[in-house]
Amino acid sequence: MSVDLFSSNYFEIFNASFSYDIDLNEMGQIYLDLQKSVHPDRYANASDQEKRIAMQQTSLINQAFQTLKDPVSRAQYMLKLKGLDMNSETDTTMDAGFLMEQMEFRESIMDARDKNDPLAELDSMAIDLNNKMKDLMDAFTRAFAEASYDSAREIVRKMQFIIKAKKEVDELSEKLEDELM
Repeated sequence: MSVDLFSSNYFEIFNASFSYDIDLNEMGQIYLDLQKSVHPDRYANASDQEKRIAMQQTSLINQAFQTLKDPVSRAQYMLKLKGLDMNSETDTTMDAGFLMEQMEFRESIMDARDKNDPLAELDSMAIDLNNKMKDLMDAFTRAFAEASYDSAREIVRKMQFIIKAKKEVDELSEKLEDELM
């Protein structure tokens, strides 16, 4: 293996540029190739130390892949590499308008059940959330490129709200579909 996995960041492991916009298909192929090269079965007759290293490499490759393929985790990781902590307990400030919008959206999710066609209502909400997520991803790319890390961090926090709302919409859709069956 040409890359020292243990001293590389996740982008280096996948030979990807340090950018929010990465080619997930290419990364997926590299992931498969890396997994083949360090798979523990290849080390069946190796020493215990070599087997342990192969397992650690496999674990690191999995962790790197899961982080980079998820848009929120990828953004958080990029900020972490720039020295910004996304899990700060003291970071409680947030755009009041955005928070109000999220509260209203959550109420809309609960009210969807009472609509004439709740599934269509939820589908519409899911499309809206997907569009908002795309906008936030674009905004993160711009903010990060401009080294506006505080803005990028705020955008990531908004992305987390959107992902949570999308999950709520999906769960309610599944529940309603199950009830109709």
